[in-house]
Amino acid sequence: QVQLVESGGGSVEAGGSLRLSCALSGDTTNNYCMGWFRQAPGEGREGVAFVSQLLTTTYADSVKDRFTISKDNAKNTLYLQMNSLKYDDTAMYYCAAVRSRTWCPSKLDAVNFDYWGQGTQVTVSS
Repeated sequence: QVQLVESGGGSVEAGGSLRLSCALSGDTTNNYCMGWFRQAPGEGREGVAFVSQLLTTTYADSVKDRFTISKDNAKNTLYLQMNSLKYDDTAMYYCAAVRSRTWCPSKLDAVNFDYWGQGTQVTVSS
C-alpha cells in the first residue's frame, strides 16, 4: 500500500526558506506523477508544483521563480524548496501522487490524485 509522509514544515519569517520532503513507501516514485498542494484556513486545496514521471515540472503562477520541485527516485522522496517565502504562503502543505507512465494529469486538480500525505504546516510571519 502506497503511503506518503511529509516533513520539513515550520515557522519562518518572510523572505526565509524551507524545504519540504515527502517520502513514498510501498512503491517507487518513478511510477508516479507527484506534486504539492496547499490549503489555507477557509480556502480550497490549491496546486503548487508538480513533477511528472518524465521529470517535467509545472508551477502555480504564485510560486514560480520562488519554489522548486524535485524528485529523487533513488531515495523515493519528493522535495519542495521554498525560497523568498511570503505571508500568503502560509498553509498546510500536502504531498500527493497519482500513478502514471509518462505525464501528469492534464488537469492538476486534487480530485485527480489518488494518494495523499497527512500534511505539514508552513507558517510565514510578516
